[in-house]
Amino acid sequence: MAFLAMSFFCSSLFAQTGFKPVIKPPKTSLELSDSAPTKTEALPSVQEIFKKPAGRKIQQHGIGFGIGQNVLMGNYGKYGKDKITLDLLYSYAASYSFDVLIDAHYSVQQDNGEKMRTTGLATSIKGRLVEFDNLSPYLLGGVGFYAPRAYREKNTGGKKWTEDKITFGFNFGAGLDLRLNDQFVVGLMTQLHTPFTIAQEGQSDLKGYYAKFLLTGMYLF
Repeated sequence: MAFLAMSFFCSSLFAQTGFKPVIKPPKTSLELSDSAPTKTEALPSVQEIFKKPAGRKIQQHGIGFGIGQNVLMGNYGKYGKDKITLDLLYSYAASYSFDVLIDAHYSVQQDNGEKMRTTGLATSIKGRLVEFDNLSPYLLGGVGFYAPRAYREKNTGGKKWTEDKITFGFNFGAGLDLRLNDQFVVGLMTQLHTPFTIAQEGQSDLKGYYAKFLLTGMYLF
C-alpha cells in the first residue's frame, strides 16, 4: 500500500511540474569533425623530394678537375693515339635542376711522327634527371670554342702543322655525381666534342671529333 501511494504521489507531482526526461541525441557530423583529433601534416610527394633534395644548395660555385681518357675520332684519330689527359672544370648551380659547366682542356697526342693537338673551352648546361640520396645522374650539352691543330703529311710532301685557327663547336654528354658533403662532389662524365671543320690552304681541311671519359672531382664554395 505504501508503494502504491508513493507511485501515485510521484505521478501527480510530475504531471503538475511538467517534467520530461531529456534525451541527448548523438553528435552531428559537424560536431564529430570538430571534436575529432587534428590531422597530421601530409607527407611530401615524390616530386617535392626530387625537386628540392636535402642538402643541395643553389647559386653555389664549384671548381675542380676531370682526369681520364681522351679518345681521338674521325680524321683526328689518324694523327695521334689516345691518352690520359687532365681537364679543368668550373660549375655554377643555377637552380635545383640545372648547372652551368665550363670545361677547359689542352692535349697533344702523337702517332708515327704525326701529332694532334686538341684545345677547347666548352660551355654546357647540366640537366639533372633526378637527385636522391646525394646521387644524381645528368645529361649535358652546349657549345664552345676550339683550336684543333695537326702536325701531318702535306700534299706536296713533308710534314707541317695545320693553320692555327679558332672555330665553334658543339658538345654532348652524360654523367653521374655523388655529393660527399657540402663541399666535395665526385663523379663520372663522358663528353663528345665536335669542332667545326677548319679550312686549310695548300692541304686538306682539318675535321674530326674526340670524346672524353673522365673521373671528376669538384670543390663547392
